Amino acid sequence: MAAPLASKAGTAGTTSKPPFPELDFRSGARVEELNKLIQEFTKHDQREYDDQRALEIHTAKDFIFSMLGMVQKLDQKLPVANEYLLLSGGVREGVVDIDLDELNVYARGTDYDMDFTLLVPALKLHDRNQPVTLDMRHSALCHSWLSLRLFDEGTISKWKDCCTIVDHINGATNYFFSPTKVADWFYDSISIVLSEIQKKPQRGMPKVEKVEKNGTIISIILGVGSSRMLYDIVPVVSFKGWPAVAQSWLMENHFWDGKITEEEVISGFYLVPACSYKGKKDNEWRLSFARSEVQLKKCISSSLMQAYQACKAIIIKLLSRPKAISPYHLRSMMLWACDRLPASYLAQEDYAAHFLLGLIDDLQHCLVNKMCPNYFIPQCNMLEHLSEETVMLHARKLSSVRSDPAEHLRTAIEHVKAANRLTLELQRRGSTTSIPSPQSDGGDANQPDDRLAKKLQQLVTENPGKSISVFINPDDVTRPHFRIDDKFF
Repeated sequence: MAAPLASKAGTAGTTSKPPFPELDFRSGARVEELNKLIQEFTKHDQREYDDQRALEIHTAKDFIFSMLGMVQKLDQKLPVANEYLLLSGGVREGVVDIDLDELNVYARGTDYDMDFTLLVPALKLHDRNQPVTLDMRHSALCHSWLSLRLFDEGTISKWKDCCTIVDHINGATNYFFSPTKVADWFYDSISIVLSEIQKKPQRGMPKVEKVEKNGTIISIILGVGSSRMLYDIVPVVSFKGWPAVAQSWLMENHFWDGKITEEEVISGFYLVPACSYKGKKDNEWRLSFARSEVQLKKCISSSLMQAYQACKAIIIKLLSRPKAISPYHLRSMMLWACDRLPASYLAQEDYAAHFLLGLIDDLQHCLVNKMCPNYFIPQCNMLEHLSEETVMLHARKLSSVRSDPAEHLRTAIEHVKAANRLTLELQRRGSTTSIPSPQSDGGDANQPDDRLAKKLQQLVTENPGKSISVFINPDDVTRPHFRIDDKFF
């Protein structure tokens, strides 16, 4: 029997040759090299925050939440006791399924250092235990209109100026909550509040460097000390429970089964202000499962997440024109891969290169077949509206990545290193002193903030790998509450 090629013996007395290095068949790249490049990208992409940066992050959150409390008091439209969902990463990073073609281009390093998405409920339906049935008669799959008939007369009276009106033959009037009008109102209200705040600046208050309306998103860039933070604020409709249209998804087997409870996954969903390709922008909302995705992320291995982040960095640059593919498509493909592949395989720590190559293959497959099912509503094809010319253009671009993934990884590394250099340069030019909170007016008042920074650092050290955030009551921004995953401190 012939010995395998990789271990064929040489002349007598010599040792066997070492196993041949594992190669990617398509590109010839060494898998070990790709793994090292992904690790290097991760090192530069995921920066650790010292006490000063943690305090600046808190100060920005404090300011945004206080601002939203003032928006609520402006005309009482927003719920008094509201519940925001804060996501790490801006809308352009694919944290929610919103079209990117209406958004201005912002670059990390050039325009901001850290980015967040904040979902702010304009309306809440939180008193239902049964599956939520939405009015999808006029919409494409995964979209809905929202009639204010579901709400009381007081709510209708407050919001009727942000509705489109449909009169029926029987004389009844129906008010449909309009995503575009709500976004206009929200932008105007935020602008009024910021104008008032800036008339009476307080010591340590963040500098508002930019406020822009991007389609139905309000983007705010704050300067806090030596940091610039982008907040993409999204007005949404918040629901407790689960939509009837996604009920069948719960009947299938999923990768998260046994790791988190179904109650955690289906605790709520949103309508975000985005319409379908042929939908009516003034009336149509898009279903969003961002709350569920936060829970599912806990069940994804670190090596797969590293591959996803590296792949996302590549496609954001490569597939930016025309804007047809967003990072949210890639996120959906990753979730499908988690359902398709064995958990033991996806848990391999040194398989990040395999996962990166697989994600590129998956994306190219979806483009060639013009098919990318929504993870929660599989009957909704998120690429259905694209032209054959567009999908083939992007598929060819991805083919170039697949032929030389190492080179594209090196380019992504250089981009993130350049962004970090810009950030460091700004920090060198900026303030290095302690940043008091917006409520502070000097003296010993910044001592609580010193304790806050130490508390943040302690929580980070004691809870590696966990999601840590600060919850602030908009009516009492002086009392921060730390949340680690689902526990408050």
